[in-house]
Order: sequence, then C-alpha cells, then structure tokens
Amino acid sequence: MSLRDRKRARTRQALVDAATELFERNGYQETTVADIAEAAEIGARTFFSYFASKEELLFPEADARVQATVDAIAMRGPDDGPVDVLLAALGAATAASDEIVSPLARLRLRLIHTVPAVRGRALQVQLAAAREIAERLAEAFPDRLTRVSAGALTGAFIGGVTGALEVLLEEAGEPGDPAVLEAALRTATEVALAPWRTGVP
Repeated sequence: MSLRDRKRARTRQALVDAATELFERNGYQETTVADIAEAAEIGARTFFSYFASKEELLFPEADARVQATVDAIAMRGPDDGPVDVLLAALGAATAASDEIVSPLARLRLRLIHTVPAVRGRALQVQLAAAREIAERLAEAFPDRLTRVSAGALTGAFIGGVTGALEVLLEEAGEPGDPAVLEAALRTATEVALAPWRTGVP
C-alpha cells in the first residue's frame, strides 16, 4: 500500500472505532455524523469520502468479504467443488480480519434487531452479496450449477454464516475469543453446507 492508502485506511478505521464507541455509549439515533467525525479528528465533510451514511459505516468489510469469495472462486483448484470454494472464502475472510466476530459485529447485530434503517441496510448488503456470489458460482461451475441452484447454494452459505454468527455472538459473552468464534463459525457453516457436497453433482 502507498503512504496515501495507508493513511486512508487508518482514517477509515478511526471512523469505525469512533462510531462503535459512540453508538455503544450514546445510542445509535443520538449519534450524528458530525459526532463521529469529531471523535475521529476529521471534518464532517470528509466523513462522506469514506462512508455514505451511518448505516454503511456498520458494514465496513462487506465488500472485502464478497471480494474474498470472488477470489476463492477464481483461484479454485481443479478438484474443488462449489462448497470447497465457499468454505475457502470464509477461511480467507476470517484470516484477514476478525471484524466478523468483533465488538462491532455484536453491536451491528443488536442494531439490526432494533433500528429499521440498519436492518434495511443489512438486507441490501446481503442481497447484493448473494447475487454477486451466485453469478460467479454459476459461471465457474456451469456443468454443476444452474443459476437457480447457484442462488440456492449461496443462500444456504450466507444464511448459515448469518444464523450461526448470531447465536455465537449472543452466547460468547464479552468479548469472546475471536479464534474460538471463527472456528465455531466454520464448523457450523460446514454443517449447513454438508448436504450440498452430495446434492451437487
């Protein structure tokens, strides 16, 4: 990364950290973009160079996780099936960052349940990810998946991760060991996708 890219990455993370703290302390609705920008020591206008809204800030690595999945599909081995590449993508995403089991993830889950705007953004993120991943899977495995079955498999994958993560974060307590949570998440996802190992030709 260039110096400029590193600086942008630090500022972006500072915004996420500031927002997480403010949302926890003051409440989501009560925290403004200006509050977050001030806590991160940047101007309010600069905030929008990084995130389009407070809601988007709660999903800072959504695009990176989709890209990890796309990369896993592209770099699949000759013997890898659709389930293999999805599990490889999950492993790559959790190895690159523990955001998925971080305090932000716990906060995000709570806000999805209580704030309609956050719930709406979560649905947008999930649907966009599912469409992109399903299309890439169908292209990569034309002899094994139709567009419909690729969509169903992707739904099982995303649903398995989401469902398992919700229970794991609720049961882990504060703060929860990221390595333990990530291992449990992978195991649960493998269980969710097990029927597809034999169900996909």
